[in-house]
Amino acid sequence: MRLRAVAALGLAALTASIAIAQNTPDATDPHGWLEDIDGEKAMAQVKAWNAATDAVLEKAPGFAAYRKRALDLLQDDRQIATPDAVIGSNVLNLWRDKANPRGLWRIASLDSFAAGKPKWRVLIDVDKLGKAEGKSWVWDGADCRAPQYLRCIVTLSDGGGDATVAREFDLPTGTFVAGGFALPTAKSRTAWAGADALYVGTDFGVGSLTDSGYSCIVKLWKRGTPLTSAATILEGEKGDVSVAAFVVTDATSAWPMINRAVDFYRSEISHVTANGKVIPSPLPLEASVRDVIGGRLIATLDKDWKGHKAGSIVEYAIADVLAGKKVQVRDVIVPGATQAIEDVAASKTVLWVKLLDNVSGKLVALRPGPKGWTQTAAALPANATIHLNAASGRQDLAFATVEAMLTPPTLYAVAPGKAPAKVQALPARFDASTMEVTQRFATSRDGTRIPYFLVRKKGQTGPVPALIHAYGGFQVPQTPTYLTGQPYRSGPAGLFWVEGGNAYVLANIRGGGEYGPGWHQAALREKRQNAYDDFHAVAEDLVAKGISAKGRIAASGRSNGGLLVGVLMEQRPDLYGAIVMGSPLIDMKRYSHLLAGASWMGEYGDPDKATDWAFISQYSPYQNLKQGVRYPKPFIYTSTRDDRVHPGHARKFAAKLAEYGDAFYYSEAIEGGHAAGADKIEDARRAAMVTVYLERELGGQ
Repeated sequence: MRLRAVAALGLAALTASIAIAQNTPDATDPHGWLEDIDGEKAMAQVKAWNAATDAVLEKAPGFAAYRKRALDLLQDDRQIATPDAVIGSNVLNLWRDKANPRGLWRIASLDSFAAGKPKWRVLIDVDKLGKAEGKSWVWDGADCRAPQYLRCIVTLSDGGGDATVAREFDLPTGTFVAGGFALPTAKSRTAWAGADALYVGTDFGVGSLTDSGYSCIVKLWKRGTPLTSAATILEGEKGDVSVAAFVVTDATSAWPMINRAVDFYRSEISHVTANGKVIPSPLPLEASVRDVIGGRLIATLDKDWKGHKAGSIVEYAIADVLAGKKVQVRDVIVPGATQAIEDVAASKTVLWVKLLDNVSGKLVALRPGPKGWTQTAAALPANATIHLNAASGRQDLAFATVEAMLTPPTLYAVAPGKAPAKVQALPARFDASTMEVTQRFATSRDGTRIPYFLVRKKGQTGPVPALIHAYGGFQVPQTPTYLTGQPYRSGPAGLFWVEGGNAYVLANIRGGGEYGPGWHQAALREKRQNAYDDFHAVAEDLVAKGISAKGRIAASGRSNGGLLVGVLMEQRPDLYGAIVMGSPLIDMKRYSHLLAGASWMGEYGDPDKATDWAFISQYSPYQNLKQGVRYPKPFIYTSTRDDRVHPGHARKFAAKLAEYGDAFYYSEAIEGGHAAGADKIEDARRAAMVTVYLERELGGQ
């Protein structure tokens, strides 16, 4: 089983989180009323801003054509049927297209899928289910119980937020289980504890949530009993981020564990015995569990520890922990100076590791042996982005998708000792023969070399408008994927921009994970300015090389990247002519009190502490906006149903711009959660809006 991002999972009830935000607005802020998410006054203002923006951008020349083409690209039936999970002898996939915007959850045999001729059986038609139940269901995922894989816990979000309902589903019959396990809307986290029990983290009532609004307690819930009777397995502390149970499986066994997130990057990992006893892992707080193979736990390290280097993969025998024996932790792989471990998945006897090497993907197969682990690189195309999709626990087989900015995705089945086999290859979606991609390096303020990818027309000379997209946080790398999906959640605006004779740039600034933990930690907390300096350096490099010019550069980012571009427009209004600001963090004095914000203090610091506010206050966009400065006119977008980053950030920034007489565009989708759109229809609309916005503000080539 492939393990995904346990430490960052949210577990609190949506209603509880929203209640916190709505009941405690900042009374000292003249724009604090905009934190009232569904308040009549706040929504009236949102609708007015939306209408004003729509009246300009939707009426702009080219908007309708851009939206239509974007939707055709995003909902094309010719797409990779990504293996979301391999469960026993079957593959699961969520398929979205024009006829099924919310998706079909379906299953096919592993053999037929690997042969490129899958025979799908639809399990859930999400669109049809939503209509039948009067809900705007958006697929969130499913956890199917090993090793038989007969039952799953399916999670669905009403409107696309992080909060979901959870329901037990029977795979053989393709129906929800009457009287089965079910949880109401919450940011719940469940894991199977055998056929008739679940580990559950959710809102159990008063005292069950952390200061971050997430579950503080993991309980064991037995079938046929009320949730109120569930027995506590582990209780964390109020100051933790969250406490969550998870189960990792190998070919023969299931290994239950608990993750107590002390902060966003430090977690206490524990094993759970058959009788419910909790035994601490020997790993340090700065470690992340990735998978298990042959009873050996696989983890990555974020800091140097007992002779093991930061960024390395380590392993130990789980049985030794459970038996109370001395545990020996060994290295599996130590990445080089230009490398970073991005993804890990275990098949029957092979550990598959996706590396980045100077931001290009590489897939290696590792096998344990008496003298350590041996590694063999898979013969996949070089200078590309590789996605490690899934691996089979019953045989040594993995699936990986390979793509580049000008190369459409191809799905490969990869097995040790064999040449990768093409399962599905997409045709080109645009004429790439007129374009070129180069990787370049800018020099940041402190001398650090910052890589970036530049896409433009071949033989292009003279400065042209440029769009730079970046993220720069939470150890999340930005890799060069097919241009129809660039920038993230606004693709294919990047494609349209290059086709118009302009330049598109993907910048790998610090704060991300492009070069491992050190690259991320170089922009943490009081070092945040490094990320902003890196972006400025990329923009200045475009100017110095004659690729673009001051005032003709757009900065794009969303979420943490929305914070990034908010800072950029204030620090260098002379350099940027447009700002694409998605689902942004803006009020960094208030962020830890809004929805999931408190969980990110490991990244930014605690603004309620004078020592931390001293450096946060230097860049917080809401506090640093100045009257009388000629700022670029930003395009701000968010979602009313974003239960991760509070829409009040975007709203208050717009209100303050209006107060100071500064112009802006504002678009708030009612549905969609943090993605700011529940389906590709909204993404296509945004891609068109971003494109015509850039043409208006930068002029285009």
